Parts: sequence; C-alpha cells; structure tokens
Amino acid sequence: MRNLKIISWVESSIVEDIPITATAWDTSSTDIIFTCGPTPERAVISLKRSKLQENIPTSNKFQDNTSFAGKVQTLATWDAPCPLPDLACDRILTLYYFSEDQTTCIVLEGGDVVVVRENANSKNDKIEIVGSVDAGITAAAWSPDEALLAISTREDTFLFMTRDYDNLSDLKCSPEDLKISKHVSVGWGKAETQFKGKRAKALRDPTIPEKIDEGLQSSCDDGAAVISWRGDGAFVALSTLDPNRGRVIRVYSREGALDSVSEPVDRLEGALSWRPAGNLIASVQRSPDSANVVFFERNGLRHGQFSLRLTEDDLKGWARNVTLSWNIDSSVLAVTYLDRVQLWTMGNYHYYLKQEVPLTGALELDSIKRLIWHPEKPFQFAFYSGKRIIRLEFEFAIIRGPSSPPHDHGTVAVIDGKVLKLSHLRYANVPPPMACNEIEFHSTIVDAAVSQDGLLLAVLLRRTVRIFRMRPKAVSKLSVFPLADNDIGENSTETRRIRLCFAGNSKLIVSFLTTTESTVCVYSIAPDANAKMMLNEWSKVIPMSVTHLLMGPASEDFHVVSGYATSTIHTGRWENGKLSLGDPVSFPSRCSWVETVKWKDQLLVFGLTSAGVLYANERILTRNCTSFLVAPSHIILTTAQHLLKFVHIDEVNALEVPSDSPETDERCRTIERGAKLVTVVPSNFSLTLQMPRGNLETIFPRALVLAGIRRSISATDYKTAFFTCRNHRVDMNILHDYDSKQFMGCIGLFIEQVPKSEHIDLFLSSLREEDVTQTMYQNTLHAMPDLERTAVLANGYEVKEAASADQGKPSKVNRICDGFLDALKHKSVTNLHSIITAHVCKSPPDLDAGLLAVNNLLVEESEDAERALEHLCFLADVNRLYHSALGLYNLNLALEVAQKSQMDPREYLPFLQNLEDMPEGRRRLTIDDHLGYHEKAISHLHQMKAHEELKEYTVKHKLYLAALRLYRYDEEQLNATTHLYAIYLEKDSQFYEAGLAFEFLNLYAEASEAYRAAGNWRECLFCASQTSMSSSEREGLASALANVLYEAKDYPSAATIYLEYKNDVEAATRSLCKGYYFAEAMRILSVRDRLDLLEPIIDMGMTEGLGSSTEFLAECKGQLQAQVPRLRELRAKKEEDPLNFYDAPANPDADIPDDVSIAPSALSTSGGSLLTRYTGRNDGSTLATNTSRRTSKNARREERKRARGKKGSVYEEEYLVNSIRRLIERVSGTKDEVKRLVAGLVRRGMRERARAVEDAMKEVTSLCQACLDEVFGEERMVEAEKVEGISGADRVFAEGMREKEKRGQRPVVELFERLTLLEA
Repeated sequence: MRNLKIISWVESSIVEDIPITATAWDTSSTDIIFTCGPTPERAVISLKRSKLQENIPTSNKFQDNTSFAGKVQTLATWDAPCPLPDLACDRILTLYYFSEDQTTCIVLEGGDVVVVRENANSKNDKIEIVGSVDAGITAAAWSPDEALLAISTREDTFLFMTRDYDNLSDLKCSPEDLKISKHVSVGWGKAETQFKGKRAKALRDPTIPEKIDEGLQSSCDDGAAVISWRGDGAFVALSTLDPNRGRVIRVYSREGALDSVSEPVDRLEGALSWRPAGNLIASVQRSPDSANVVFFERNGLRHGQFSLRLTEDDLKGWARNVTLSWNIDSSVLAVTYLDRVQLWTMGNYHYYLKQEVPLTGALELDSIKRLIWHPEKPFQFAFYSGKRIIRLEFEFAIIRGPSSPPHDHGTVAVIDGKVLKLSHLRYANVPPPMACNEIEFHSTIVDAAVSQDGLLLAVLLRRTVRIFRMRPKAVSKLSVFPLADNDIGENSTETRRIRLCFAGNSKLIVSFLTTTESTVCVYSIAPDANAKMMLNEWSKVIPMSVTHLLMGPASEDFHVVSGYATSTIHTGRWENGKLSLGDPVSFPSRCSWVETVKWKDQLLVFGLTSAGVLYANERILTRNCTSFLVAPSHIILTTAQHLLKFVHIDEVNALEVPSDSPETDERCRTIERGAKLVTVVPSNFSLTLQMPRGNLETIFPRALVLAGIRRSISATDYKTAFFTCRNHRVDMNILHDYDSKQFMGCIGLFIEQVPKSEHIDLFLSSLREEDVTQTMYQNTLHAMPDLERTAVLANGYEVKEAASADQGKPSKVNRICDGFLDALKHKSVTNLHSIITAHVCKSPPDLDAGLLAVNNLLVEESEDAERALEHLCFLADVNRLYHSALGLYNLNLALEVAQKSQMDPREYLPFLQNLEDMPEGRRRLTIDDHLGYHEKAISHLHQMKAHEELKEYTVKHKLYLAALRLYRYDEEQLNATTHLYAIYLEKDSQFYEAGLAFEFLNLYAEASEAYRAAGNWRECLFCASQTSMSSSEREGLASALANVLYEAKDYPSAATIYLEYKNDVEAATRSLCKGYYFAEAMRILSVRDRLDLLEPIIDMGMTEGLGSSTEFLAECKGQLQAQVPRLRELRAKKEEDPLNFYDAPANPDADIPDDVSIAPSALSTSGGSLLTRYTGRNDGSTLATNTSRRTSKNARREERKRARGKKGSVYEEEYLVNSIRRLIERVSGTKDEVKRLVAGLVRRGMRERARAVEDAMKEVTSLCQACLDEVFGEERMVEAEKVEGISGADRVFAEGMREKEKRGQRPVVELFERLTLLEA
C-alpha cells in the first residue's frame, strides 16, 4: 500500500567542455565524486567533487526562496591516453570512493587501476597506477565491504584483488564451466504446474516445460560484461556473452571458486543486479514484443519474473538499453532506460511501478549513463546525463483519505504505473494487489490525493491533473466517476510536478519543480458539475524547497514542509479571501513523514525521521518508531519491538507514550513482526496494517474500541455502546462502571434504546461485582468523566439524586437488577423474559421471585407461561429450580419444572404424589427435610406441637440454637432443650459453656465437673459448695485443683487455693516463691503471723531462684557467643560462592556450569540454577518433573532436617536465626521475674547476690541488643516462592522460605533497668 514520492530533486551542472563519465557517492557526506573525460578529442581525466549546499531562508515568509546549488571542486586532473590501439579512447568502468582514507579508485577499460589520494603526502603520490591488466578490462566492481575488487578481463579471465591491490586469484572462464550446474526444475511457480481442471493436460508431467530455452542471444545485447556482488560480499555474479550459449551468469564465491552457472535463457541481456538480501539475481529477458525482469537463484535456476509493461515501439525506442540496480535495503529495483528511470517495488508477490523519473528539457538530448544508489541511504540515488548530475531522494508514503468521522472511509490509493488501485478499507479489506477500483491513465501517475470529505480524488500526471468523484460505500467498479482533466500551469518541459494535496474540498495545492527552484501553486475547483479546476484571484506562486504537502485539519488549510537537513512546516490559510501564513514549526532533524492535528486551537505537528525518531513539534516522543498516523483522539504508532501503541492527543508536554506492557495497558498491543500502519477508521474502530510480505490485516484495537464506547456512554448513546461491546467482545459491565450514577438514572433510556429482550438479557447476564474500569479497562485518559454532575439527558431523562446513594448498597449486580425490575414492572407483557433474567442474575439468584412470576402465568393460563418457564430453566440449573419450587410448597409448579429437567419421572412423581396426600404441616415438614432446610423443618414441628419429635430432630441435626429460639417463652421445653444442649457441649469438649448450661439448670454437680474439665477452678469450687459433697471431698477437690495449677505454673492461683481452702500457709508461700512473687509471700506470712517461715521458705526460695536465673542467663550468653559468629561465617560463605553454598558439590575442584547466567529449561541437564534446586522451579512457570525427591517420605525426612538445622546443611542459617529469635524472646519474658528476684534479694539483705544477677541480666540483654542488626537487620532472605504445585523436599524448603519472610520482622529487646540502690 506504500507509494514512492519524491522529496528532493537536485541538479548540478558543470562548465567543462568534456562530459561526465562516472560518478560515486561519498558516504561520509552528501557529496558526489565524479569524473569528466576522457574523450576521443581530449584524453584527459578530471576528478571532481560536487558539494550540496542549501540556501536557508532568513525569515518565515514564503517569498524567501530556499533552493539547492551544487558547488564543484576539482580534486585532480591528469592525461589518460589509451594503451589499447583498438580503442578510440580509454573509458572508465568503475569509480569508487573510500571515505575513510579519502581515496578514489578508478578502473579503466584500457587495463589501468588508478588511485587518487586527496590527502597525499611525501610517501604516497596523489595519482598512482596501482595495477594494470595488459589485455584490458571489461568490468570491475568492489565488494560491499570494500575488501575485494572483482575484475573481468578481455581474455575471459576473472580476477580478485585485495584492498592493497594484490592479486588474490586468477580464474579462467571456459566452456567447461557450463557443466558445473546440473539444473533440475520441478516447475515451481510456473503456469504448467497450476491446477487447471480435470480436462487440462491431466496426463502431462508438470516438471517437463513446454518449451526449453536454448540460450539464444538478444539482438539488443551490447556484449558487455557485468559484475554484481551479493549484499554480504560472500558471492559475486558475472554476466558475460558466450558465443555458443548466449548470455551466461556465473556465480563465484569470495575465495574465487566457481559456485554455479545459470540455466539457458533465450534473449537474456547483460543487465545484472544481485539483490542485497541475497535471495535473487535480477536480469532482463527481451522478446520481440515485451521485456521481462527475470530472477535467478544462487544455484542458477530461474525463480520468477515480472513484465516491464513495454510496447513494441518502446522496445525499439527509449527501451533499447536497460540496466538494473537494487537499492541497499532490497526494497526498490531501479530500471534505467535511455531517457527515464523506473522504480519498482514488490508486495504480496506483485511488482508495482511506483515512480517514473523522466529526463526533461536539455537532458532529453542525452541519455542516462549510470544510476548509483547511496550505499547507506536506501531511497537516495543519483545519475548523470551529459554535463548534469541529478540527485533524487524518495520516501515511502501512503496515499490515504481523511481519518476523521464521518468521512473516514478508509480510502487508500496505490500507484502501479499507469493504474491507480483504489480501496475503501472501511467496507472491504481487499488483499493487494487487488483493489476495489482500478483507474487506468494514459501516462505514469506521479501522485494522488483525497479531499477532506473523502469524496474527491485528484490524480497528478506529468502535465495534467484528473479529478474524480467517489462513492466510497459502493465498492463496485462504478464507484469512481471522472469529472475533469485539467492542464496545470505552463507546458514547459523544464517543469516537473512532484506532489499535490487538497486544502479542504475546494482547493488543490500542487508543488512544481524547475531546474532552478521549487514552487507551490494554489488552485480552486469550480463548484460546477464538471469540477473544472481554475486559478482564482488569490492564488499565488510561493517559491520554496518543498518536500511535503499536507492537507490541514481545518477547512481550506494546508501545510508546506520544506528543508533538507531539517524540516520546517508552514501553515497556509485563508482569511477574508487572502492567503496568510501562520508561525512555522521546525523539527531538529529532517522528517520523512509528517502529520498534523488540531487540539484545542493548538496545531500539533508530528514528524518521523528515517532513524525512527518521532517528534511532536520539537519534543521527542520516542526513538524506536517504525510508522505512525494520527486519528482524531490518538497518535497511533508501531515500534521496533513489534508493538502497536496509542498516545492520547493532548498538549505537547502532556503526551504520554505507554510502556511496553501489552498485558496490562490497553494502549499497547503486540503485532506481527515488521507490520506497519496503513490507515485507521475510528468510526468502526478498525486499524489496517500491512505485513512485510505485503498482505493486509485489519484489527480492532482495544484502545479504539474502548474510546468509542466511552464516547457513546458520555453521549448517553447506550445503543451504540451496547452493540460495540457485543461485536467486539468487551465486558458489558463497562456500560455501568464507566459512569454508574448516569447509568442508574438512565435505565429507562437504556431500555428504550435497546428494546429487545434478548439484548437486555445479554447485558444482565454479563453483570459481575467487579468494577471493570479499575481492573480490565482502566481509563488511561487524564480527564475522567465528572461523575458528580446532575445533567438532563436525551429524551428528557434525568440523573436522579437517589442514584448517588447507590454506592452505599453492597451489591452492584443487585442494584442494577432492581433498577431494571423497577423500570420493567409496567412492561411485563413485552419484557417478561427480561424480568425473569433480572431475578435470576441477582447475587445470589432470586429463583423464588422468578418462579413466582412463572407461577402467576400458569395460574392465568397464559400462552407465555411455557416460554417463560423454558427461559427460566435455560438461565438457571433446573435441579435448583426444582428444589426452589418445592421450597415454595407449590407442587404444581415443581411438577412443571421437573418435566423440563432430565429427572426420571419414576423418582419425582411418587414423591410429589405422596406429598399431595399429606396434611399441610406434615407436607411442609417433609419438603424442608428433603431439601435440607432443617431449621425451617423444626419450625413446622413446633407449629404442630410435636415436642418429642422436635427434640429427636434437634439432636439428630444438632439444631439446639434454633430449638432454643423457638422455646424462648416456653420454660419447660426451654429447660429440656437446654439440658440436651449441655450434654452435647460436654461431649463436644466445650466444657465451659456446658458448665454454664448445667449451672443455669441448677445441676451443680454436673456443672462442677464441667468447670473442672475446663480449668475454671473458681466456678468449680463454687458449684461444688452448692452440692451435698462432704468437707473431705471438697478438700480433696481443692488439693487436686491446686496441684493441677501448680503443674501449669499458675503459682498465684495455686497459692490462693492452698491458703483459702486448705489453710496451708507453707504450701501457699512455697508456690508464690516458685513464681518469684516474694513480696506477696512475705505479706501472707505477716498477715498469718508466721514470720518464722521467712528463712526456711522465703530465703530458700530466693536462693533457688537466684541459682536457676544465673544458670539460665549463663546459658543464653554462651548460646549467643557460639551462634552469632557461626551465622556470620555462613553468610560470608554464601556471599563469596552462592552456588557452592547451596549445591555443595562433592568435588570442590570439579567444573561447575555457570547456571546463574544460563536460563534453565525442561531439557537442562544441570540440577537447576542457584535456588531452583530447592524451590522446584526449572523456568518461569513449569515445574520440574525429572527428579525423585518429590515424595512424601522425602518430605518428612526434609522436615526433620529442617527442624534439626544440622551443621553444614542448607537449613543451618534458618535454624540459627530462629534459635536466636527464640532466645531473645525468652530473655524478654524473664525480665519481670528477674526484677522481682532482685527486689526480694535486696529486701532480705542479699545485696551482692542481687547485684550479681542484675549484672548477668544486663550483660545478656546488651548482647541481644548488639546482635539485632547483624542477625535480623541485614538478613539476606531468599524471596519465598509460591508453594502450590511443589511437593516433597522442595515444598519443605519453599515453606521455610515463606515462614522466613513472615518472621522477617526483627524482635524487640526491652532494656533492663537496674535498681539505683545497687548502682552505688
């Protein structure tokens, strides 16, 4: 779909009296190196340089002319007599310029190889003959890497010379070479191998061609040898004329070995060019009435062809001599004739003639001698004719129609020689090279343009413009009607028309190029039916160096892009009938593709350079763009990472290019490699891309679709939004979530716009609680809709204030369904299905309401009852409907539903018949019991006053709480039920609540046992006192409770029982001393007047507490001093060699694969990389299966290893950290005990002992505080992975890592405050 358009045409003239004979590019600049001479009259060669200079305008006015001029500099001149007597004069075969050392190599037909050095010194001559072939040279060519020079001589030899001009090989071209290739053609791509029906040569072998070429010589073959290198320089092709077999192409390797010879082709000529991509060798085959470009593979076999579309007169005239040349990126094939150059491109296996560059004026007297492509710029070439050098630069551009609705018909025009292929991609994606319409002209097309409304088409020919009126919706051949054929400007042969564009619908802008300047002319199109184009009173000639013409976003505006090194955009507009010029916008670099858009009265200009830099005015948006186009609300671009991106149009500094995240961002999407944009149709959200092969693909990007949906919702056009969601599979929750308040106020409008029940049902059945605008379809626009507004909408609907409180309701789905039910309550006749759907789609489904609606129809014997029931059965599980119908106690409705299900009638008919025969209460009880509604069932038993049956039912189904609620006001039955509940609680080990229930019933003996089992000693002793238990039994109970509490280390509670129930002061004080409650013990001795027990009990208890505390603190100190250094050592080893730390190979000197940098796969032979051995991950998501460690036995063994934390194992570090954590927690837990011990020792006069234990505690807490940062603060924890799907030992390790993360918070060490009394 791309066309070639001229963006630069520069001519340089020389004043020499001898013509130009050769040209070459200087790749370090835009200069051309060329030679003049020798001629028979003057055997002199003059080497010159043509510099390109651009005259930059000094102001913003159109009248400031910007043109190009070529400055010629002479580098060297020398005499060049011809050494061969049979030549009238010597002839330059090859001119090549080496930019890196500024030397020029000239190969002459007489046999000399001359080197000219621009920066000559005393060691090197400025002009030097570095080699000579006595017999003479017929052709020569340098390899693309400038390392080898291939030379064909007049003695049929083929030479390879190095850059130092040393002879590398000398090959003889002999008739024996023709036997090297044994060609076997199977007929690929030929007509005889195509299917033609059963009757068409069914028995003929397709591998045998109908005609075998013999290699006949063409009458127009000049016999010259031609050399062409492959793009990588690995092979070179030589085309020579063999007297016995006509034109032969030999392929040699870089080392000088003959690789292949072409198969015989009749009338093959000397034109030769090897496609730089390497797959095809192009040549020309001529027949009496046509000429074809034929292709060969490297092995010499034919591989397709295409016709040059020449007539017999053309072949005898300007097409007598044909040469071929591929550009550097293999995208354009230049076919050079005597007076013109044709540029051909290939797409979808069809060759298009994109441009024809004719010689005009004085150049027509001469012929084009040689065309050379720029070695680095793929669309720039130069040729010479007579005494002029012409440089041209092209670009690929797409001729497309407007992309603003409602005129976005997706019109795309493709130039193919004299045929314009026109397609309207909005209505049909026609694969190239086909098209909706094909318009044929009498001459080659230069350019075409489409008007702002998409209805006018202007086609620029060499001297005329033809205007057509289109009917885009009609894709037939009759959709284009010619209106006028207009001559533009003067008929001067010096004038070339380069581009044209529309300004609105009534003006046409055409750029002209002469030999001295480029101009822009404005034409108006008369409004008559003939669309006659005429120059009106305010049209003017504007001299500029024009590279682009663009149709402006506003009516009758247009843009002129000029400049060679940089691009400047001028905007022309009409004000009061006069042409005015706006402020220019300049890009820092020259942009080959430019688009404009209007945004809030601000002109945004976007330009893309050939290097992939996309500009927005002067700001760089991205540096990896491959193509872009502008839509009304987006800039759409493709990147070198094969991503399609959408940028919301905004102010220049607010433009935001999305990141490369197609999974999460609607503005980014993955596309096929190499795809480029063709056109966008916002009206139907379509975007057309062209693949590298040439085929088209139309997609509907989510960004365009969602943008259209949001616009429709904002305009309350719910019909368009709904069908867009339906057609493009967009979650319909967006209709509500995008503006929930507006939607809830417009449910009636929604029903009017989408009246069909099936459409409403589709919407309701798609509802979910999720807010899709926050998850799936996050709005990437900065300006969100104003959800707080109160607006009067179309058709008189108003957003109700009550809708603003919707967000307080818990369920979005239920809120919407209730809204639809409220709106449809008066439309039950036409929207019955939608009403049922609204009930069923609630969360949870309101099946009862749906069944009642169907039941009402059954009672009324409505004809719609059957369809309504079928619809209900379609929406919900019929078994659930059956149960719901039973739950309504409507047997007739249940029977109707059962008949719609797959249930066996032998099952449900007897059951329903049995229910029919039961009394009402018993029937409801049976139904609820059958459905599992046990709480409802006992309510029926309560109504029937079947108390004994209710008790049995309660015990069977554990419905004690429901039964208690029923008997809340029946004391007798309440007590009986409570007793049953108490027995159940006691069996269920809920002893405390069981004791409360027994005590409520005054069953103190049972309550006492329950409290005792629960450990509630106070309640137990109280209930025991309310029974007939003897004093000895109560004392025994107290002793038993005290012993239990003492063993549970609840020393204060045990002391209370000893003191109050057994009057045992000694046992009570010993219990308190055991818990370091010395103050309380001493108080009790004082109250009971037993101070004699101070020494034997209090002092002895303090001594025992001092010993145990000192021993505990010493153990903690030793543990810290041992474990912290070991942990430090382990972490140092892991930091130095993590692979060895985890894998621990048996042989430390063995070679270990560097799996840290090698991504593992399912075929990896290593045991995984780094931590994958323990986490079970072989790659990003797939679990390893080639291991025997994932068994339950190994898992248990690994758990034991992890618990032990064996030294040297992978779990040792985790074990040490957890051990230190537990130690700190234990030390913090004993702080209060040590404080009570120190206070007691001081009170009893044991000052030094108190100081000793206080010092020990202070030292241990200081050690704990000091190791926190080392152990926990800088802990290098491995990221815990998900353990789902991991088994065996790997799961144990992964769970350990997860627990390690959970325990990542460092413990708190509380400082121990010493007694100031002991600091003295």
